[in-house]
Amino acid sequence: MNLRTNNIIQKSEGEWINYINIALMLISLAAAYVLPFELFLFSYAVLGPLHYLTEISWLDKKNYFIRSKDDMILMLLLVLFLTIAKFDNTSLPNKFFASIVFSGFVYALILLFIQKKTHKLLLAAAAFIISVVFNFNAFHSYSFLVFAVWTPTIVHVFLFTGLFILFGALKSRSLSGIISLVIFIACASTFLLFMPNNFGLPITNYGRNSYTLFCYINTSIYNLFGFGTLKKTDLDFYTAPKAVAVMRFIAFAYTYHYLNWFSKTSVIKWNQVSKKRMSAILILWLIAVLLYALSYRIGFYALFLLSMLHVFLEFPLNHYTFIGICKEIKTILSKKKNPKNKSSLLSLLDKKI
Repeated sequence: MNLRTNNIIQKSEGEWINYINIALMLISLAAAYVLPFELFLFSYAVLGPLHYLTEISWLDKKNYFIRSKDDMILMLLLVLFLTIAKFDNTSLPNKFFASIVFSGFVYALILLFIQKKTHKLLLAAAAFIISVVFNFNAFHSYSFLVFAVWTPTIVHVFLFTGLFILFGALKSRSLSGIISLVIFIACASTFLLFMPNNFGLPITNYGRNSYTLFCYINTSIYNLFGFGTLKKTDLDFYTAPKAVAVMRFIAFAYTYHYLNWFSKTSVIKWNQVSKKRMSAILILWLIAVLLYALSYRIGFYALFLLSMLHVFLEFPLNHYTFIGICKEIKTILSKKKNPKNKSSLLSLLDKKI
């Protein structure tokens, strides 16, 4: 099989995956309208752990898109601090939750351009100090919301998913990819444009009790959309049209984020691992699901470290994706083909994504 034929096959396969993802978006949209709270709880407990495990395995195979895996040790330490903070609200890390996330995000960018380890650590420390000076740990500030609440949650599952779709479409010059991005944005916008009253199945008592772990995501986004102030103790938190619209958006974002990952098996080949590793992944996934079935709270806290770890380990890829988008847009606007003398950074990106 020559190179041209292989490229045609890959392009055709990519087109089909785009259409499959459009179908998955519409399925997620419909499910979010009918059963928003329970859909989120199901996706988070069942699809989430399998996503964490398989993505971390894939990132490890890709060297986390950095030069040395040793640099990920700091990421692990940061996640450990966050886990301590989650278990103990009086702990020191909890006071700097946003600063820790911000430092991890900046550190991932540093890793792409700086080689000397001492320089990396000094710049990461500087990022942490700057975030503290700007009061990132203030619970009311938008800096806290952006890094402590939204970056590990809605930014990760919605914004970065959209950026991945955009980059894939630009890189392949795929019309179906652009269409899928438009539909992705349209699906998310639908929840704000169409907010029917008493539509779908009412939340169950199990859903109310379990969702208390995530209420702050809803209240912060509710305020961001300009709907006013919402508290988790409000009677209409689970029933008011605007509050339910926010929940539908969150449920859609999480569900499609996971489905999108699993739909790209043939493209990024995250499933191509040894039988031993895949068996370990499946066993750990089953244990995670059982923990959630035993108690949603137990499952949440038991999987918190793994959940945050997969977010932090993905930060370098997030930066690579943004760099790739800028590069593709620049190429399109200049009406030139990809440069022959690519930088080592962008060459690595092209090889690995």
